[in-house]
Amino acid sequence: MSGNTLEEMFETYLEQARNTPFTGWNFEYLTKTGRMVEAPVKWNYYNVVFPYLLRAEAMLDMGTGGGEILSGFVPLPPSTYATEQYKPNVTVARERLEPLGVKVFEIEEEKEPPFNTNLPFDDEFFDLIISRHEAYYPRELMRVLKPEGTFITQQVGSIGVINLKQFLTEKAETVSNWNLYSAVEELKSARFKILEQQEDIQFYRFYDVGAIAYFMKAIPWIIEDFRIDKYKDRFWELHLQIQEREFYDTPLHRFIIVAQKGSTV
Repeated sequence: MSGNTLEEMFETYLEQARNTPFTGWNFEYLTKTGRMVEAPVKWNYYNVVFPYLLRAEAMLDMGTGGGEILSGFVPLPPSTYATEQYKPNVTVARERLEPLGVKVFEIEEEKEPPFNTNLPFDDEFFDLIISRHEAYYPRELMRVLKPEGTFITQQVGSIGVINLKQFLTEKAETVSNWNLYSAVEELKSARFKILEQQEDIQFYRFYDVGAIAYFMKAIPWIIEDFRIDKYKDRFWELHLQIQEREFYDTPLHRFIIVAQKGSTV
């Protein structure tokens, strides 16, 4: 590939990443062409949730995004609710979920932990609460869960995309202690009984720099004040690496917990 063509492809990739909108929690723009591949973890979220969903009368999906995952669980329990903090996602979620009978609550984002400390539901309201990549506050979960209610969460661990973040910022990052062990201990301290737990570290694989730029645009909280153009020089270096190696890998860190409400705190 000539130098000019290399530069032209780079500019085209970044322009597409800038101009292609990201809505809900939907990466089909990358995954449908295979430009980004997410290596599978050891469990399947749907199959972990499904047996508990069958027994639930009232269910909550915390941080539903655009409702992409929840809509895949139909038929849903008779009373199913969802929350979402990111305002652009709320409309997307309502359009997808309300025809299925789901009431979507827009809740105010809390800037500092603990998060989701004031859910807009009555005490002991839910049989089942699920949270896929959404922050939660164990004591508030205890409040809104019925006796022996179940909480299922899949979380993004702290080493996810760490090498990509460090490459772009050119800074050594302190990795927080967010992993299966710390999450389990936190839930136990709130008197949850742990029924299931698993953790896995896999990888994202990107086949062009535009896919990386789009991905980072979709998760701007990973790098404060992220803008594609701010890191253009570093994206150029990634572009050259991918031309040589044909892909770029970065860690995918996930863990999942199934917990049951114990005695009230």
